[in-house]
Amino acid sequence: MVDSAFATDEFVRAQIGAWQRELLSVRRLADNTLEAYSRDLDQFMGFLAGHAGGPVSLQVLKELRGADIRAFMAQRRNESLGSRSLARVLSALKSFFRFLEREGVLASEALDVIRTPKLPKSLPKALSVTEARGAIATTAEMEDKPWVAARDMAVLSLCYGTGLRISEALALTRADLESAVIRVTGKGGKVRMVPLIAAVRGAIDRYLELCPFSLGAQEPLFRGEKGGVLSPRLIQKRVVQLRGALGLPQSATPHALRHSFATHLLGAGGDLRAIQELLGHASLSTTQIYTAVDTGRLLDSYRKAHPRG
Repeated sequence: MVDSAFATDEFVRAQIGAWQRELLSVRRLADNTLEAYSRDLDQFMGFLAGHAGGPVSLQVLKELRGADIRAFMAQRRNESLGSRSLARVLSALKSFFRFLEREGVLASEALDVIRTPKLPKSLPKALSVTEARGAIATTAEMEDKPWVAARDMAVLSLCYGTGLRISEALALTRADLESAVIRVTGKGGKVRMVPLIAAVRGAIDRYLELCPFSLGAQEPLFRGEKGGVLSPRLIQKRVVQLRGALGLPQSATPHALRHSFATHLLGAGGDLRAIQELLGHASLSTTQIYTAVDTGRLLDSYRKAHPRG
């Protein structure tokens, strides 16, 4: 594979730059996704340059065939890339070539004949109500510094009590908490409103009482021990400690509390579309996976309790 710095000519590099700017400013992709897409396209261009014997030009892209893409995908799979990552690679390539078509640069049908890798179906791993509550309550026992314990309890309470992603919880500011409904900016810059229940509000207020740092209205709410923005890694490590202390499964993570939020709401009769809004899912089909989780838990309870189960 050719070094990516020499993989494309000036014109194609300019198109890649324009595509990246569109992903960032128009489609508002998350930074991690943009970085992954850019890396995937970079590797593809290096692969093409190796076959073309020089930098990839517009003419090379016009002559692209389905067989070329299959060869690249096969190479990536041989490098132990999983199906989900391969699906992302294909999504990145399609995104770039659709951009070129919209811009009138070229129209290619090479990607139309490539099927998305079959993805393994996996259900979200939710904790039981007892496990979720126990994990949050036990957090105070895992830390000698009261304000740090209160901070971690508040973050985990947000994940379970509002269904926030860990990144969303750590991005909150004091200004976001001025009412009983918090304004959350999720994936793709999508904004949603989430009610702040009393238990979660109380956990946050306790943290604010004990926090030794001055927090501006527009500054991140949760801080590390030196006053910087709290790293999600520290919350993940806290949950690892809780797993050991409470005997929780390996699937117990901060994100599992978000899954638990949705599963427990649905199990208590919550409306699926309301849960979709609370989670910030763009499509109802994404939220519907929790119906399978809830049915699975019901069947598991049935098998354990029924005399002929």
